[in-house]
Amino acid sequence: MSILGQKPYMIVLIAGMILMTFQAFATPDYAREQRWADEVIPGLIVGEPIYLTQRNQHKFLGILAENSHNRIAVVVVHGMGLHPNWGMIGTLRQRLFDHGYTTLSIQMPILEADASYKAYPQLFPEAVERLQLAVYYLKQKGYQRVAIVSHSNGSRMSRVYMASNPTDVDAWAALSLTQGDSFAGINIPVLDLYGENDLPHVLSATIKRKNSFKNKSSRQRVITDADHFFNGQEELMLRSVQEFLNGI
Repeated sequence: MSILGQKPYMIVLIAGMILMTFQAFATPDYAREQRWADEVIPGLIVGEPIYLTQRNQHKFLGILAENSHNRIAVVVVHGMGLHPNWGMIGTLRQRLFDHGYTTLSIQMPILEADASYKAYPQLFPEAVERLQLAVYYLKQKGYQRVAIVSHSNGSRMSRVYMASNPTDVDAWAALSLTQGDSFAGINIPVLDLYGENDLPHVLSATIKRKNSFKNKSSRQRVITDADHFFNGQEELMLRSVQEFLNGI
């Protein structure tokens, strides 16, 4: 019998099974990563492109801006489907460099442009590997202290990495941690930063996140009149991150 002859509830069930099958086999869109790189690299003013190699031999882009005035290096992690110089991520990496930090903004694994956020957890193991490689790279260059600054789905990916409590990361500034996640089990200092007009699933978990702090140096801050991307409030966003990192 064709799907047209099925009862409505059967059609819903079949559609759900198709979606689950798609999500189960979701793989990174390396071609899209390359397109982003081809677009980003020619326009770089601050920083230089580097490539880090995964176990599967895939090379992913990082933008390194080295500053000799500070021994703290920052791994900058973008959100869903974006690139390491996009919008507020580009602002963060460049302005933190201006304030004396070395920054390494890395390309996280992405899916095709119309992919649902529900498919992204399939990429989390690869995201963890990329964060491991980025931190290791900075340590090998002699940086004694490394922090992570992440946004949105990048904060979710960083959450998976930080759950293992890597001893070579000293602090984590998590901007707009999504999907109701918390910081349970994270031992290092955490900055939980979000906008007053952030996404509903970010705002609904503010108490949960604050109550999950384990380190006494962790703090939560809300930026007034800011949305999920801190549009128009970039200076306050940057100041909050910088003050947190200065306290490490």
